[in-house]
Amino acid sequence: MTWRESFAPLHERNFRFYFAARFVNTLGNAMASVALAFAVLEVTDDDPAALGFVLAAHTIPMVVLLLWGGVLADRFPRIAVLQTSNLVSAASQGAIALLVISGAAELWMLVVLSAGHGVASAAGLPAMASMMPSLVPREELQHANALMSLVRSGLVVVGPTVSALLVVGVGAGWALAVDAVAWLLSAALLGFVRVPPREPATGTPSTWTELREGWAFVRSTQWLWTVVLGFGVLNAIHAGPWFTLGPLHAKDTIGEGGWGLVLSAEAVGLLVMTVVMLRVPLQRPLLWGMLGISLLGVPIIVLGAHPTLVVLVAAAFAAGVGTEVFSMGWNLAMQENVPDEMLSRVYSYDMLGSFVAMPLGQLAVGPLALAFGTGEVLVVSGIAYVATCLLVLLSPAVRRLPRAAPEPLVAPAET
Repeated sequence: MTWRESFAPLHERNFRFYFAARFVNTLGNAMASVALAFAVLEVTDDDPAALGFVLAAHTIPMVVLLLWGGVLADRFPRIAVLQTSNLVSAASQGAIALLVISGAAELWMLVVLSAGHGVASAAGLPAMASMMPSLVPREELQHANALMSLVRSGLVVVGPTVSALLVVGVGAGWALAVDAVAWLLSAALLGFVRVPPREPATGTPSTWTELREGWAFVRSTQWLWTVVLGFGVLNAIHAGPWFTLGPLHAKDTIGEGGWGLVLSAEAVGLLVMTVVMLRVPLQRPLLWGMLGISLLGVPIIVLGAHPTLVVLVAAAFAAGVGTEVFSMGWNLAMQENVPDEMLSRVYSYDMLGSFVAMPLGQLAVGPLALAFGTGEVLVVSGIAYVATCLLVLLSPAVRRLPRAAPEPLVAPAET
């Protein structure tokens, strides 16, 4: 596999504009993930339970409405769904930024606006996840996914650190304002993507009929529902102990700047592995993917047991490497084995199962930390993370799933 072949998707006009849209969007999100956490802690005097409320306010409507978002993305033009989602996200993030910058923010305001962002995410995520097969031929899917990961990893390397510097220098609101502008620019760039419309479906099936079709596929595909079930646990741990307790424990140990460096080290690991994935075909995508993602439990354990910056940075780097292997493996498994006409719905079931326990993790971790201590909760959570990954690998369907044979793109998706 040559470098020229690795960058072949960029020769496709639609992919180039989609690539640019995701570029600016990812930069904003990378900064916002750090800024929002410290904005809430600033408004609520370092209350970990309050941060859990704000994060759960985004997650709960997103989870509840994900299946509806999957039907929307399979029924209507996915680009239009994405643009609408981006505009609503820009409005909610912009309002949060304005409130934080002006000093008028209160907890209930952040909760309401985060919920609005969650509704937009429910509509946009299934559409975004299912776009790739309509932008490039099947034989270029790994290259295209790797290029998108390259954008995400490269920007997330600098995003958290820049965001942390802005938080310390001028306040969290300015990083959130950058995210709002990025959502707007992303929506504009998506307007240049011109994908031919799909063939209209016979009749107009009801939402419930379309949901049942998607569910039937998920239920009959063992590797799919096994991984999704496992990620129900994994994402609850990632969202609760790591992203909710993590900033608080880091603030008391390695500091805000140190936390930004840890997140950037994880992104460097993602970036390094992305470059590898541009050249090396990934066989047995879920076997290597689940082994890789298990490394994410290590920095959670280290943060709780031995929060030394150098050790944490090394552990986060390894976690980033493993996360990229799973991300690539999962996208290839879905895009190569799920029919395009129901891909958004299947992705929505995947996201629902993966995200459904996240609010529980976000809401429960504050009281648990107060009862048992943040360090203790982090250590136990990290061990549980690794154990869950190994349990998923007990399924032969997960371990043995091969790459699908390359074949031409049969019918591009919609405009």
